[in-house]
Amino acid sequence: MKNLYEPGQQIETKIVAITDDTIFLDLGLKSEGILNKAELTDENGLCSVKEGETIKVFFLANKSEELHFTTRLSGKDTGKEILENAYKNGIPVEGHVTQEIKGGFEVMVGSTRAFCPYSQMGYRDRKEPSEYVGQHLTFRIQEYKNDGKNIVLSNRQILEEEANDKLNRLQKELTVGMTVTGKIKSIESYGAFVDVNGFQALLPISEVSHVRVADIHDVFKVGQEVTAKIIKADWAHEKMSLSTKELEADPWKGIAEKFPVGTKIEGSVSRVADFGLFINLAPAVDGLVHISKLPVERNTNLKKVYKAGDTLTVTVDSVDTEEKRISLSPVVSNEEQDNASEYLSKQKDSDDGETYNPFAELLKKRK
Repeated sequence: MKNLYEPGQQIETKIVAITDDTIFLDLGLKSEGILNKAELTDENGLCSVKEGETIKVFFLANKSEELHFTTRLSGKDTGKEILENAYKNGIPVEGHVTQEIKGGFEVMVGSTRAFCPYSQMGYRDRKEPSEYVGQHLTFRIQEYKNDGKNIVLSNRQILEEEANDKLNRLQKELTVGMTVTGKIKSIESYGAFVDVNGFQALLPISEVSHVRVADIHDVFKVGQEVTAKIIKADWAHEKMSLSTKELEADPWKGIAEKFPVGTKIEGSVSRVADFGLFINLAPAVDGLVHISKLPVERNTNLKKVYKAGDTLTVTVDSVDTEEKRISLSPVVSNEEQDNASEYLSKQKDSDDGETYNPFAELLKKRK
């Protein structure tokens, strides 16, 4: 077969078939081009490309009437002519890091000695220099001088390109609104980091559940598999946010029918605010008793009178499911109302300087 390509020539072609060890490329000829599948297979045995995808490759050689291509050059393919072509065409080359020398590393590309500066070795997760020695890595030739006697390599450039390619693929695969499954890699007080197809996404504690989560460690553990919805993606800054809460049923659905106006119910205080009490009526559903409806003065420090967990019987005044708001009023007995009226008229303080509230005291006696 007549050579149609020059060694090192780059072409863009389509993958027509993938077997156990070979990727076949469409060349518009009677026979297909051949690419070693191992070049595009990760440490877990997963191939990064699929049939029908377009790929950029470099012509390697015509072997026994078969046109062989590569995504990178290995040591046995790195003669002087091929190395120069690799430099001119930006073809990645494989090299063996033999030793650490002044300013960087000595790397053998086949039988050719090359140099890789410290700044061009590794990318984000950089190791100690000694850890690179002895490794077989992929490089791009940055400089080719003195007829190949001075060759400068970059491993970082390869890793940056791989990271960008991976990010571009993920940007197409992972879109806002889709449901994904991943494993929790680490947990912080503000959320859990989840590995989704090799990308680290954040599941904020506020997005774990409609029910308030005080400590995310009580819900998740490292290594746990979790299914979540993508709610935000900022690819420019490589950030993605997830939510398991979005996959839960809306706790406010049917609340207006469950708690119609006039309903009396005993709830517990979930939170004490300056302007009133939040009363938990159902999982993830709270109503508000405004301070103006409580038998206390408006400037009373409610945190000195009530605490989370106190029980209170209330009446539903209004329900707004769209805004997720329920207005409540306390159910006050005659005895409680009389004591409250006496308190408001006398406005007495206890000996320790704290405001005394007979209404709250009666509530305590009823528990």
